[in-house]
Amino acid sequence: MAGIRIENLHVAMGGAKILRGLDLDITSGEWLNIVGPNGAGKTTLLRAILGSLDYEGSITVDGAAEHPSAGLARSIAYVPQVAVIPPGMLVTDYVLLGRTPHRGAFAADSPNDLAVTAEVLERLDLGLFMTREVRSLSGGERQRVVMARALAQQTPILLLDEPTTALDLGHQQDMLELVEELRHERGLTVVATLHDLTLAARFGERLALIDTGRLIQVGLARDVLTVDTIKTHFHANVRIIDDEGGPVVVPA
Repeated sequence: MAGIRIENLHVAMGGAKILRGLDLDITSGEWLNIVGPNGAGKTTLLRAILGSLDYEGSITVDGAAEHPSAGLARSIAYVPQVAVIPPGMLVTDYVLLGRTPHRGAFAADSPNDLAVTAEVLERLDLGLFMTREVRSLSGGERQRVVMARALAQQTPILLLDEPTTALDLGHQQDMLELVEELRHERGLTVVATLHDLTLAARFGERLALIDTGRLIQVGLARDVLTVDTIKTHFHANVRIIDDEGGPVVVPA
């Protein structure tokens, strides 16, 4: 398991400040959802943790500073909002790319690599698509393939940027329930951005609300997702239904 500590994180792009002095501790084995309006800096935060952009401040993983390197791919798997899919790439071959950190770029696929890939494809309801080209799939099917590649990577940290994009309701639940199941099986640390506040409240343990690059509040969903907070930061009028599975946010 691996925790993440972020201290005084600043990110600027093109002269604009995207993240401003952000401090956040993510406990080993925790699922933390990042919420906030469009342009708040949610994706930028994930990319900073991944090490794919320059930043000021400190990000440590399991007590050691992480930088882009060959070893990083064994620590962190990332599911972007929009993945780059090579032309002609078959589903099985794409998911097998997640095994590259464990075998090297030019080594042959081992029986274990093939077994891990097959298991992940089945658990994400992709068994019938193994020989299909990824680009021939629907947006939701493609998103599940991208998730499968990340899960095949078998890292202790999983970063998910809007993982339910383009998925129907049933597959949204299936994917998030699988992540929760694997989190308990493997002790995964999960950090996800989610636009759907009800999903964000029902999956994971804590929410972190970000707006204009600043951390506004961290805590349980019922404490973070209030009518006043949503009106202030999302400019939306909502009602919140208190449900045993977590607050349900609906338009007022």
